[in-house]
Amino acid sequence: MYVTVWNEYRHERGDSLKDIYPDGMHAVIAKALRDDGLEVGTAVLDEPEHGLTQEVLDKTDVLFWWGHGAHEEVRDDVVQRVYDRVMAGMGLVVLHSGHASKIFRKLMGTNSDTLKWRETGDKEILWNCNPGHPIARGIGDKIILEHEETYGEHFIIPEPDETVFISWFTGGEVFRSGICYRRGKGKIFYFRPGHESFGTYHNPQVQQVLKNAARWAYTPPTEPVHYGWFASVLDEKEAK
Repeated sequence: MYVTVWNEYRHERGDSLKDIYPDGMHAVIAKALRDDGLEVGTAVLDEPEHGLTQEVLDKTDVLFWWGHGAHEEVRDDVVQRVYDRVMAGMGLVVLHSGHASKIFRKLMGTNSDTLKWRETGDKEILWNCNPGHPIARGIGDKIILEHEETYGEHFIIPEPDETVFISWFTGGEVFRSGICYRRGKGKIFYFRPGHESFGTYHNPQVQQVLKNAARWAYTPPTEPVHYGWFASVLDEKEAK
């Protein structure tokens, strides 16, 4: 299995974040995945074709995506290229503000950037509401992050196929923070925490979620096609 970790890599170039992510968030995520025995490459926004050439995507089994301030700079033809690969079976793990990325919005079919948020460094508790799910393996009943950016419902997305984590913040907000979808042959996992200022991707439990997500999102070539919420309808027609 080959994983590509994509990152804007804009915020970490500023002096205020160099001590947290000296080589970028993508480097920390990639190392955690490599330590789990996966083959991992990285790509960033300012590379030619954003580092996501057809050659790179063709060999990628699971793509991680972290975006925040430069969603509209991502070329539409590259977004379409990623979309086509997801539909053909590539897994996609969307992180933090990637909920507003072009690729996530295209796959969801909604304006998923409409939610409540505030950047005050509140405590976040991610409650494991689906402990039998493969992405929740080894996590326990919750993940506590002492400081994170706050998101709050309503999150305008299609009903998830599976919800793994729900967040609570000290301001009282709640948010669906770990959700799964299937589009075409591809699996998609959105994982909310990961604001650039708080070093969240150094957290061992967060890293475990990312490792689990990579393996869950991998679709072997022989796995049957899933079409999300209307899969059962198709199955019934095939049975007839």
